[in-house]
Amino acid sequence: MPSKQKTGMFTSAFLTCACSFVMICVVLATQHWMSSRIRFSSTESNVTVSLTYGLFSGTCQQSFEAGLQVTEENFQVAEHLSSTTARSTNVAIVVILVLSLLSSLLSSGFTCTNAVSNPYQTFLGPIGVYTWNALCGILILIAMILFPVNIEVHSLSVELARVCSPLLQTSTSSAHTYGYSYWIMLLIIFLNIGSIIIIYFYNHARYSKKKEQERPIENAPKDVILF
Repeated sequence: MPSKQKTGMFTSAFLTCACSFVMICVVLATQHWMSSRIRFSSTESNVTVSLTYGLFSGTCQQSFEAGLQVTEENFQVAEHLSSTTARSTNVAIVVILVLSLLSSLLSSGFTCTNAVSNPYQTFLGPIGVYTWNALCGILILIAMILFPVNIEVHSLSVELARVCSPLLQTSTSSAHTYGYSYWIMLLIIFLNIGSIIIIYFYNHARYSKKKEQERPIENAPKDVILF
């Protein structure tokens, strides 16, 4: 049976891994990655399109200078991306998040196993926890980089804003704000780092305790050791 210290430390790491798993599910399920306001000008009037979207779907609404607002519309992101590269990048982000979800699940399983048993010398031990948490954090970081790159390079907000009014062509200004679905990924990275730190401190304390137990034997007189 594991010691109380080991059970407590790995249980704490398990909770952070479980929170990471839940947060990734939230990121995939919610569509508040980006909120944009795109202003279009035409010969008749100026129109502002407000849209909020994520990896799968979004909503948009038109506002005219006269104060008239058009009913909010729903749209599917993949159906309105004209660029093959933009669609591929969007799919890649989804795949990366699914892989991070699996690595977070494995990390949760490993920490739970360590909390109730003693797999010190195998990959099921701390090494496995380090590996899967680090992999999850790296994948999330890649997703955080790819999403804004995809938006800036392919002007996704302007392209998706035309879903509300395909006749509008010239955009004069735009304002973008990343939503909570995007910033939650930063929290996931911190949770993975927290899990690694917890296990590192446990291993460090265990190593120090082991060295202290070996020290009296190393410092003992040779004649005492012989007998």
